[in-house]
Amino acid sequence: MSRLTGFICTIAAITALPALAQDSFYKGKALTVVIGYSPGGGYDSYGRLLARHINRFIDGRPDVIVQNLPGAGSLNAVRQLDATQPKDGTYLTAFNPALILESLVDPNRINVNFSNVTWIGSMAPEVRVCYAWGTTGIKTWDDLVVRKETVFGSTAKGTANYMNVSLLRKVFDIKVRHVLGFPGSAEQKLALERGELDADCGSWSSLPAEWIAQKKINPIVSFSPSRESGMPTDIPYAGQFAKTPEQKEVLDIFAASSEIGRPFIMAKAVPEDRVRMIRKAFDASLDDAQLLADAKKLNLPIQAMKGEEAAKIIARVYQATPASIARVREITE
Repeated sequence: MSRLTGFICTIAAITALPALAQDSFYKGKALTVVIGYSPGGGYDSYGRLLARHINRFIDGRPDVIVQNLPGAGSLNAVRQLDATQPKDGTYLTAFNPALILESLVDPNRINVNFSNVTWIGSMAPEVRVCYAWGTTGIKTWDDLVVRKETVFGSTAKGTANYMNVSLLRKVFDIKVRHVLGFPGSAEQKLALERGELDADCGSWSSLPAEWIAQKKINPIVSFSPSRESGMPTDIPYAGQFAKTPEQKEVLDIFAASSEIGRPFIMAKAVPEDRVRMIRKAFDASLDDAQLLADAKKLNLPIQAMKGEEAAKIIARVYQATPASIARVREITE
């Protein structure tokens, strides 16, 4: 071997080292998908779906373990990112993005800044819609605005449903009678069918398919600029009715959790090369025919958002003015 040939081989070997290091890191290791809720719910279903497929797209093909870590509305799982879990790229966490809003209005209690985590991506948005029962005669936003009173229901203060109705009342001055104390969304749906409620707000994907197909309800307004798959394009986003910059900013803050929907994050300290690997594997998984087929069987809509896009949304939310944050706090109370 000539000196030149040996030199070229040496350079080639050095150049290949980073790739080999990446390939070998996950080999023989486990990737833990931490879910901030107990088994059986929506976050658990999405997390387990991802866990069944993502290792096929990670160099080294690690084992994937699902760990349920419930507590404080998934806040416990988020806090563990920096508290106890390794920051080497072997822990991936799913949580409820409503915590983003809470971190703004009650930072002393939440004590998490979501711009200081690594965003891997989201499997689907969770678009929330307010709708009226068909026999009420409320068909459009204008009908809702001019109506003397519209009866909505909620389980309690602080729920997503409660905050949707509170936005109607406190931002747009919609005349609302808000009945609290329902055990859950099933009881609210039954009250709608009985005529005890005029309207309700909820996730589009959770609405009964027969209500939509048989036009038993009239969708009035969406609280997210995003659209779920199969959702009509003529449902207006509440932001288009905002009359002041502050109103628009307040609605954008509330919309952030809906847009992000079913997110996955890692600790900020995870090395950049491993973040790139997991983001790439996450994106590939959500474009994979096997995962999409499983999702269809499970009735889990997939509408992927890249980690970089989620991070931009979060950055925008944390730039909100103190006046807007104070207004959001008032609405959530």
